[in-house]
Amino acid sequence: MNLSRRNFIQLAATIGASLAWGGTACRSRTSWRERRDLYPEGVASGDPDPHSVILWTRRPFDHGDTHTLIVEVAEDEAFGRVIAQASAPVSAASDWTTRVLVAGLSPSRVYWYRFTDADGNGSRVGRTLTAPAADDPRPVKFAFVSCQDVNEGKLNAFRRMIFEDERAAQTDPLEFVLHLGDFIYEMVEYPDEAKTRYDRTIYEVARIPDGHKVGNFHIPLTLDGYRAVYKGYLHDPDLQDARARWPFVAIWDNHEFSWQGWQSVVQAGKFVQPGQSVKIAANQAWFEYLPARVTPPSGSLEQFGPPAVKNVKVEKFDENGLGVEPNNLIAINSLKAYRALRWGKHLDLIITDQHSYRSPGPYDDPKLGDLGDWDDFNGMFPEDVMQVLDGGRTFNGGNPPAELQFKDKRVANSQKNAPPQTILGAEQKAWLKDQLKRATATWKIWGNSQGTLEWRADPEHLPAGLTKQPWPAGSFANLGGGDYGSAWAERREIYDLVRESNITGFAIVSGDLHSFWAGYASAELPPGKFEPVGLSFVGASLTSPGAMEAHEHKLRKDLPLRPLYLADRLDDTRPDWTFNMLLKHGVRSCLEYAKTFDRERARALSNPALAPHLEFVDMGGHGYATVRLSADDMRTELVCIPRPIARSDSPDGGPLRYRLTYLAKLWRPGDRPQLTQHALEGDPGLGI
Repeated sequence: MNLSRRNFIQLAATIGASLAWGGTACRSRTSWRERRDLYPEGVASGDPDPHSVILWTRRPFDHGDTHTLIVEVAEDEAFGRVIAQASAPVSAASDWTTRVLVAGLSPSRVYWYRFTDADGNGSRVGRTLTAPAADDPRPVKFAFVSCQDVNEGKLNAFRRMIFEDERAAQTDPLEFVLHLGDFIYEMVEYPDEAKTRYDRTIYEVARIPDGHKVGNFHIPLTLDGYRAVYKGYLHDPDLQDARARWPFVAIWDNHEFSWQGWQSVVQAGKFVQPGQSVKIAANQAWFEYLPARVTPPSGSLEQFGPPAVKNVKVEKFDENGLGVEPNNLIAINSLKAYRALRWGKHLDLIITDQHSYRSPGPYDDPKLGDLGDWDDFNGMFPEDVMQVLDGGRTFNGGNPPAELQFKDKRVANSQKNAPPQTILGAEQKAWLKDQLKRATATWKIWGNSQGTLEWRADPEHLPAGLTKQPWPAGSFANLGGGDYGSAWAERREIYDLVRESNITGFAIVSGDLHSFWAGYASAELPPGKFEPVGLSFVGASLTSPGAMEAHEHKLRKDLPLRPLYLADRLDDTRPDWTFNMLLKHGVRSCLEYAKTFDRERARALSNPALAPHLEFVDMGGHGYATVRLSADDMRTELVCIPRPIARSDSPDGGPLRYRLTYLAKLWRPGDRPQLTQHALEGDPGLGI
């Protein structure tokens, strides 16, 4: 559908953008000369549709409160065919950032853009792409990424992504980057206080004014602090290059606000405080630095317009676990980032927010420690107990047990009268379900910042003597506790809708876990009914340390259960990652591998009831994933790079660890989706 000028103006007014309208091509009339030093955070574009896209830059000035830039959009990189030119105001109030919505564009088209100040000082040139028309039958290809902690690593994965896309066939371009959160890490280490963590170098990112310190980490509590972190991250050259090459579609995760925060509560370890003003500051900084089709509180074209709030403890919750304290509601609703985008005939992309509306954690009761010696099992926790806590008052058809039991120990069920856990919140979940029912594209992709696949183990198969007492026979352990992998009630609600509405082509792409996963979306696993309704993938971190790195440095050599996570070799080289095998194949496979280092013998002992939902898991992966969608199939490629401790000198970003491709043919209602490993490069280790 073509966008009229009137509709365009209305749309621009709702997303805080200045206006530009495409027209007849002509040669540039500006005296642009590139001065990247005056645009230190580069340029970016975001949330394209078939006829418009948002353009962004930051041009700080050392005098005055407001200035005006000129933005140009061209059909060619030399700007011989400029089709749009408009004013782009920048002001100190928005930290000198600007957002321009350019419309009147053609679908599925590459455009070039740049900004120029009144003296002819210009930004670098950016490249962006519009979405195909809704009925365009051509395949769609995008990348999904997350977790780019440049305080502790380098973005070699973006360099690899650019290198490969520059050499891709014209029929197979990468069209946008879906960033699934942790664009920044609000927890910043200073190199003069901590030179290393694990085997990582601590790089200078920012100094945080008016913050708080937890261990070696400084965390922001004001807008200036968040802004400082965004600017520090955007000085990374590979991130700048990626943002200048593709439009980004972004959603926040926890670290854009607070490490363990939820709703408007700030939490980092033992530091917990009401954070309504902090949440608004985090939302404002996100809005200022990531161009997206979201509505600022002001409704203005140029500034966020933060509402006034007080930091008040959230103590009362509604029937869905939403804190009803008025300042909390103002804070979490100050910027709604969940939204949907259409990309041609084959993609309906539905993006959700996993932290702003989630209910209090159901697994936080300290009395749960009285149920067992969890240190003896290295943190494994009974899955059946977690399911009771997750279900709250709705568990067992509304008849939850008064007590929780593990072996011969019992504690009171702290969630007996609580609502079932929600990560989405009631309003957003209703929106997600409605979007799924109304989606008409071949593939319905749910993009969220957290995984949906369960972390399971089968400690009942541990040999006698490795733990003080045996694990109960016939039961599993869960090693998660913060994502949809341990949100059984909410996950079932969504998956039941998919099945009952005969929705096909349903798939999930996620981030946050600093690991690669490929598998199936099923409400239950054995001994329940394994009934996949779709596919589920998790993309590894771009840079951030993962579970295997932590285990290598922190897991005791004499820990009896160490072989379930790491298999130590006699030559004292880096241990093999049996944790991957634990999650996919189980205890017996891990112990066999740690003894013989024979993959085939170890996999022959796989527990078929443990993880029928998993095709692959690598808890030590870094890199990115791409998705290619057509009328017939979904092709997901996991591109894994070595641990990105230092910036690669190579133009391709350095070597690959492996490349895995999973192909799924579009299934019919009632059929099971099926993944097949389509290509293999390098060695994925024990993840298969």
